[in-house]
Amino acid sequence: MTVEIMKMSVPTETPVFYISLLHHPEILQLARSAIDELRERFPDSTPSNVQSVYMSPWKSHTETDKLKPLIDLVAECVKSAYRQHLGADLTELNFDLSVADCWGAIYESSDFTQPHAHVPSDVSAVVYLEMDDNSAPIIFNNHLVVNPKSGTLVFFPGNLIHHVPATEGKRVIIALNFIKLPIFLAPLLK
Repeated sequence: MTVEIMKMSVPTETPVFYISLLHHPEILQLARSAIDELRERFPDSTPSNVQSVYMSPWKSHTETDKLKPLIDLVAECVKSAYRQHLGADLTELNFDLSVADCWGAIYESSDFTQPHAHVPSDVSAVVYLEMDDNSAPIIFNNHLVVNPKSGTLVFFPGNLIHHVPATEGKRVIIALNFIKLPIFLAPLLK
């Protein structure tokens, strides 16, 4: 049996959030040291659409406790943005955020990331730990160009297509994918 699927489009705005985390230098430094530690323990880069000099394992948050403070901070930023800008309090709705994936990457000259999305994640986040002045931006849907600086967080819906063109300068990031879960299930995945 063949079923014809019809597609309709609704013009919508997709939010991309940008927040400075510079007032948490100890958390940022701890995360940066986690990448160096992971690189020593797992020296081979994880194969992916990230073409960088190094990418840590997909589940790096299970390999070191040094990422937990950053994960908690990012989750609180996401929840705050949901309340302030989307009119949704996840706690009141009996939902929490759980990390599905977390990895670090070190980009050097000519490194890039191919266009992709993070489906089925609800929210994807990137924390920029180190960004040289000539580091490549993150580009969403070939339209929105975001040029983050060191110490910033950018997060967005997981289904939003994005890429990183070839960089000239060094960029060191931690990426996270969150899923929304009912509060009674979230502790099972932490």
